[in-house]
Amino acid sequence: MNIFREKRFGPVVAYEAGYGPVGRPLLTVHFYRTGNVLIDTGQRHMRKAITAAMAQEDVCAILLTHHHEDHSGNARVLSLQHDVPVLGHFLTAEKLKTEYPIFPYQRLVWGKTDPVAVLPLPEVFDAGDCTLRPVHTPGHSRDHTVFLDSDNGRLFSGDLYLGDRIKYFRADETFADQLISLRKVLTLDFDWLLCAHRPCIGNGKDHIQRKLAFLEDLQGEVLGLVEKGDDADAVIQRMRDREVRFVKWLCMGNVSFANMVRAIVRETGPADSNSS
Repeated sequence: MNIFREKRFGPVVAYEAGYGPVGRPLLTVHFYRTGNVLIDTGQRHMRKAITAAMAQEDVCAILLTHHHEDHSGNARVLSLQHDVPVLGHFLTAEKLKTEYPIFPYQRLVWGKTDPVAVLPLPEVFDAGDCTLRPVHTPGHSRDHTVFLDSDNGRLFSGDLYLGDRIKYFRADETFADQLISLRKVLTLDFDWLLCAHRPCIGNGKDHIQRKLAFLEDLQGEVLGLVEKGDDADAVIQRMRDREVRFVKWLCMGNVSFANMVRAIVRETGPADSNSS
């Protein structure tokens, strides 16, 4: 079962896409159009619906929040369809220069991304109906970037938010960088949090603050156990009831609660916990 639907948040159009090889999609993703700019492009498995929906739209550029397959999966085909450039962080450009390996679950749920040339982002981009300022927010990925429409109080946040209380990390996510990025975003002026998976139309900064507080509390809890002598494996065992076992199994361990614990132990120490 596939899902593709269009939502309107004032002048911003959100396209929600989900692919289910059997039954309903496990996860849907939103990409956005503001003015004549696309922010992200959805997953390859939904290419037919996405290119059909975009065929009659006036698109002058594609901006990518990061390289992950559910965000960049149609960048090349939409770039060719509209004869427009793809822009992103220089690390996004490096990643998308060539085909890169992905896990079986990524291929199953999203499909791979075609290599595409990605141009550098300017300090400010004119989207037609607004100006967008890229802000580098690593943590979820090294290249992760959000786009701020300060005139209208909107933040196109990619995968920075995801939820007030998240349940897992990818193995390559960095905990300390996520804290820094969330704190950085809290200094920006916005109300709408246009997340790729859970849009929040209003009170966006409150949601960012709640996620930051959740991660800080988890960090304190984990480091408290480490100070008492537990290593990462022992902490994971103590907190085993928080693991979403189906997700960990499906993703071959690449996505799990255990990865959150390991990232905290690997990257932070008691001094970091006190300073947060």
